[in-house]
Amino acid sequence: MLNYTETGAPDAPTVIIVHGLYGSGRNWGVIAKRLSDRFRVITPDMRNHGMSPRTDSHSYPDMAGDLAELIAHLGGPMHVVGHSMGGKASMLLALTRPDLVARLIVADIAPVSYGHSQIQYINAMRAVDLSKVTRRSEAEAQLAQLGVEPALCSFFTQSLDVPGKKWRLNLDTLAAEMDKILGFPQVDARFEGDTLILSGALSDYVQRDHRPEIKRLFPQSHFAKLPGAGHWLHAEKPRAFEAAVRTFLAG
Repeated sequence: MLNYTETGAPDAPTVIIVHGLYGSGRNWGVIAKRLSDRFRVITPDMRNHGMSPRTDSHSYPDMAGDLAELIAHLGGPMHVVGHSMGGKASMLLALTRPDLVARLIVADIAPVSYGHSQIQYINAMRAVDLSKVTRRSEAEAQLAQLGVEPALCSFFTQSLDVPGKKWRLNLDTLAAEMDKILGFPQVDARFEGDTLILSGALSDYVQRDHRPEIKRLFPQSHFAKLPGAGHWLHAEKPRAFEAAVRTFLAG
């Protein structure tokens, strides 16, 4: 089963936050702590990330199944918040196991295939000489020299086990399964629950021509944008993101 952290009162309404590619549950620690005043918040590590199991596969049916197992174990249904890859996994969970999902928030991703690749970041992480790294800042400096932008250098190194000289990411499987991560499976189902598609106003991940497919799969979907935020909207505008989550879940 997925590794997870739990915050908040056990009898409060439950929210599970599903991180994106190269992330982990710990990336959401601050937002989880703030939301725990009203919610029981679950922040799992997805497979091949963080402290969760390593596997040879990384498809969305895999990830949706992992989430279904965890929610059933903890007691569902629960509200689901998913960002990027985690948003796609959350959408497929809602489509295949609607009994486990109360309200759904999808952060800056659509249920479509994308043409860009994320493989360059795997190549950069593989190129870091971990034998010379004694602190995260040294790994960040190496990533910067490889052309990775500063914000992503800091983000990636949150998944670095400095004492163990290894990444807490299964880079081999993520590289091999990149086409599946960028895609989205064909699904003949609909999720009738309330859904919020929350995008960064500066991001191009959710486009107007994606809306018909979103509405087909999620007929009760609503759309909102966070001003001044890009794809990493929860990190760039954490208070605005938190406020949007609170407002939608209170509705």
